[in-house]
Amino acid sequence: MPSKAVGNDLFVGVDVGGTKVAAGIVDSRGKILAKTRAPMNCQGTEEEGFASVISAIESLFTQNTAARRQIHRIGICAPGPLDPRTGVIINPPNLPCWRDFPLADEVAKRYSAAVKVNNDANAAGLAEYLWGVGRGVRNVFYGTLGTGIGSGIILDGKIFHGRTGSAAEGGHVTIDLNGPVCNCGKKGCIEILASGTAIARRARERIAQSPQLGTQLLALAGGEVSAVRSEMVGKAAQAGDPLAKEILAQTSEYLAIWLGNIVDLLEPEMIILGGGAAEMLRPCFGEIQKRMKNWCVNSRYLEIPIVPAFYGENAGIAGGAALCISNSLL
Repeated sequence: MPSKAVGNDLFVGVDVGGTKVAAGIVDSRGKILAKTRAPMNCQGTEEEGFASVISAIESLFTQNTAARRQIHRIGICAPGPLDPRTGVIINPPNLPCWRDFPLADEVAKRYSAAVKVNNDANAAGLAEYLWGVGRGVRNVFYGTLGTGIGSGIILDGKIFHGRTGSAAEGGHVTIDLNGPVCNCGKKGCIEILASGTAIARRARERIAQSPQLGTQLLALAGGEVSAVRSEMVGKAAQAGDPLAKEILAQTSEYLAIWLGNIVDLLEPEMIILGGGAAEMLRPCFGEIQKRMKNWCVNSRYLEIPIVPAFYGENAGIAGGAALCISNSLL
């Protein structure tokens, strides 16, 4: 069970990405009271990467001097691989500046605060369980669909970390053994097939092969095939573009296969989808669930709602704060 927070407690939630660091002050009810962001120097030294994190936190405190004295806990979301028990960032591909970097200890020393570090999808799932659309639900599967695909598993109110803390790499579940090679080295991962990056890539490839296709989609890209992005595919599909609709239907099938496997393996009470691509795919959620009929042994899959995340682009900030009030590592 998550530990109870004092009603007036304030926390800092930090979201570390490949290009930016977002930080926010969050209260014990999950309300984001203030937020800021700073560039992330992920190509420099480990000290330069750490300086980016400190810059975001300091900017937040500079704007909220009174709150600074109330904050004694900081939660940080970062890409994995990482060790949530020690707060060490191991070797994330998107953060080459850090290799076995003790991020939690370094931040704790700087601010004399209790610091927790966890995978961004794990933490975002925890925030949705505590304060978002998953409130009152004991077992949640959270999927983040964006540039890549990640996942977090909340079982009986706690993050499921596995033996070493590396569980829930749901984006690298293979659904097509003959599929393209993912950045992780495996073939046919859901990430290489259904992420925002994959949706845009398929659209560009199809238009390049048949320029007469996707006229509305191409118009949104200013006539440049290379400028096609996943959000444009969503807009074009809503406008009736046949190619965009075809690509989203194919993506829905991929996600139905993936989530059908998740239901058969975990049978969560709720599936929450967040991230930019999830927002774009939101009109497809019902179709994805219908398609699960062919990819799920569990005949009661329709009883498991697929819902959009509450926190949206602020998932990392809320997730970091959620780590501060949860016994999720016990």
